[in-house]
Amino acid sequence: MAGSMEVFPGITMNPDVRFGKPCIAGTRMDVATVVGLVAAGETVETVASEYQLSVEQVRAALAYAAYVAAHLPPAVRQAS
Repeated sequence: MAGSMEVFPGITMNPDVRFGKPCIAGTRMDVATVVGLVAAGETVETVASEYQLSVEQVRAALAYAAYVAAHLPPAVRQAS
């Protein structure tokens, strides 16, 4: 996809795809949707099958979400 930038292995961002949200490379499937499905109880295999993804692609989305969660500071103020 033209304009896509890989931001993590297997994850790209493109301002013209899904409003610039991180997506699985080569697809229009955003990471948040994949993470939400797994969080709701779907298995990695089911998500892969239902959305024509590979298990590795679903795992890449989960790995990216874990990376972001571990490296972004919390959105809270420090107590004074």
